Amino acid sequence: MNVHASLLGAYHPQQGWLFRLGTGWKYLLLLALSLPPILVGRWWFTVAVALLALGMLWSSGIGPRKALRVGWMLWSILATMAVYQLITLQPELAVTTPGNVLIAVLASRMLTLTTSTPELLDALVRGLAGLRRLGVNVDQIALAIAVMVRSIPYLMGAFDDSRDAARARGRDGNIVSLLIPTMVSAVAYAQSTAEALHARGLAERESR
Repeated sequence: MNVHASLLGAYHPQQGWLFRLGTGWKYLLLLALSLPPILVGRWWFTVAVALLALGMLWSSGIGPRKALRVGWMLWSILATMAVYQLITLQPELAVTTPGNVLIAVLASRMLTLTTSTPELLDALVRGLAGLRRLGVNVDQIALAIAVMVRSIPYLMGAFDDSRDAARARGRDGNIVSLLIPTMVSAVAYAQSTAEALHARGLAERESR
């Protein structure tokens, strides 16, 4: 499975400062990196923040090659966004629009590459604790996010695997050869996830 090419990346413990930083501070860092480029809206600021994000990851042992390994689908989307802005004669937006998206992804990877999923969810539950007073089931929200965090890399990897298999058979131009195996993998993954939740008693707990 091509999990290494996923949007969120996989967590592997290291000794960099981002790995030691508290999870709450990482969430704040995500906002501090993602929001200013959108508000400023200048190409040079977007480039500067993108380089800053790469530098912060690099200083924690995550080099540019690994940091930018976000999957060919995202790069295709970013390239399409840039080309569209160039066609419409908006060169600055050709940098800021895809650049700001890339910054948000890099900032998110600062979380997912340097923090285990349980730590991410525990911090999220603590941050949302005030919603319990409004009757919100915070644990259920955290569970939904956990399933999403696990599912996105798997599904992207399943698509990449289907593409590689179709290419090996010389059928990479056949969309059916890509979609059907991916859908089968997605259904199987959904069933195994549901069985895992049921085995832990979460399905019964939610139905009460």
